[in-house]
Amino acid sequence: MTRARRPLVAAAVVAAVLGLAAGEAAAQGFERPPLPRITPTPHSDLPPIATEPQQRRRRHMPGGAATPFFTLPDGATPFTPQMGGPPALMPTMPGLPGSPGLPPQFADRTAVALDARYRQGGQYVRDGLHWRIFSDTPEASGAFALVAESRDAAPVFALRPGNYIMHVAFGTFAQTKRLRIGTEPYRESIVMNAGAVRLVGKVGESQIRNARLSFDIFAGGLFDGGEPRLVLRQAPAGDLIALPEGTYHVVSIYGDANATIRADLRIRAGQVTDATIQHRAANVSLKLVQQREGGEAIGNAAWTVLTPGGDVIKESIGAFPSMVLQEGEYLAIARHEGRVFNKRFTVEAGKDQNIEVVAR
Repeated sequence: MTRARRPLVAAAVVAAVLGLAAGEAAAQGFERPPLPRITPTPHSDLPPIATEPQQRRRRHMPGGAATPFFTLPDGATPFTPQMGGPPALMPTMPGLPGSPGLPPQFADRTAVALDARYRQGGQYVRDGLHWRIFSDTPEASGAFALVAESRDAAPVFALRPGNYIMHVAFGTFAQTKRLRIGTEPYRESIVMNAGAVRLVGKVGESQIRNARLSFDIFAGGLFDGGEPRLVLRQAPAGDLIALPEGTYHVVSIYGDANATIRADLRIRAGQVTDATIQHRAANVSLKLVQQREGGEAIGNAAWTVLTPGGDVIKESIGAFPSMVLQEGEYLAIARHEGRVFNKRFTVEAGKDQNIEVVAR
């Protein structure tokens, strides 16, 4: 059985189908001719969970060298216990084609029952699965015909005897296996070796609204070396994200300016990791006013927010631009009708504020 972990997209399915290794074990002892080799999948070489290396060398990650970094505590907890057998399986498997287990129109077919576990001997996966069954013989165009698919936790397919390619996707993880179906009922249980993570963000004790927060997830930790491999971009906050077991680097992005935090975390097979990212930032609104603070607002100003070193953080046009800024010192510059006005200000974590720039 070959594991191929990758995002659930059509291109990934075709790549997984074409990339079955010649040494893969076939169901029920089926022997098949060699298939062409392809480049290893993005997750085929995830670093194992191991002790820290003697020399820790920090690799470049998106977000810049000054972005705060920390390692999240290992807070994985087991999935909620599931009692009983695999979900939604047929109570009894039909013994012969055309038996009462399958409708009469499928008299020439065999029942094929599939299910998945988070780990060997672990709990069954209850949702989030996408099963596809392909013909193992490519068409004239080179594509493999899709024979059947299902999003059930444990589907039962009615297939004619023959050879097939089974592909199952679970979040960013996928597996592919060849099946040889005869006249006897067939059952296959796939071991996903996967866990999940739920990411949220806070400023102080206040939780950040999920709509303003997203996460980029990379394979491997910050000090693992090598180039970072993007697993999932802009993952939504609060969602349960399925990932293969291993170490990951998370870049948490709050707003659309410079409020970014990075962290390493571990994913364990059969467990959910709830991770809270603590941001040190605040919401800032800018306003250009006439003559004095509290004066009448001036619209249609062009704004630029800079660091003390002159780095541009955010540019905007409007009367009341609003943005999330990481704590620190900034310079706000407003341009209106050929004139330039500015003001220095300081951002403290969790303290939202309105900054007025006076046009004198």
